Amino acid sequence: MKLVDWTFIHLHSRGHLTRASITMTIKIAFPLFRVLAMTGILLASCSIASPAWSSDITDLDNHPSSQPLRSKFQIFTEQLTERASDLAQSAIGLIGINYKYGGNTPQTGLDCSGLVRYVFKQALGIELPRTSAELSHEGEKIDRDDLKPGDLVFYNTLKRSFSHVGIYLGDNKFIHAPRTGSSVRVESMDLAYWKNRFNGARRISDLDPATVANISASQK
Repeated sequence: MKLVDWTFIHLHSRGHLTRASITMTIKIAFPLFRVLAMTGILLASCSIASPAWSSDITDLDNHPSSQPLRSKFQIFTEQLTERASDLAQSAIGLIGINYKYGGNTPQTGLDCSGLVRYVFKQALGIELPRTSAELSHEGEKIDRDDLKPGDLVFYNTLKRSFSHVGIYLGDNKFIHAPRTGSSVRVESMDLAYWKNRFNGARRISDLDPATVANISASQK
């Protein structure tokens, strides 16, 4: 069983977590040793109509709801399954990677769905669909109260359902690739901006029929 200990995560002055501001220690019980988590490399991918963020968003970074988060805080240690820990480590390693519309790799940049697809492929060997809309049909639908690390969370950011997706990390935090001009980062689902645009969540099972079919096809 792996434990992720998030300690004293400092927030960027604009209210979101940045690569340079995150200190994370991965504690592994079996075998007994500690691994310092990577503080930045990759993440991202969304299905959006154009490279720019929706015109209905004036400036998320200056959104009033982010003000209470502009201080140091501590996220309590939580137990993760080995599967969820692999996903979380892979995703967190992408923090700071630039957003690129249609991007599929850390080298070229990532968009919201590209991030999700890359993380699941690298951490679990699972092939997922390319767009957030397609991802919204994968796996099992779950309630927000039942969220677990590794679940997918969806948002309406383009006046269209399931137009944005991220990966849940625990403690109401998720990691995603926001928009052109930004980079992969961690944010709170409790911010009013995200609360008002939440569309639902899905849990991807290793044994999901669509997943199995995709993996089989990729191996041919």
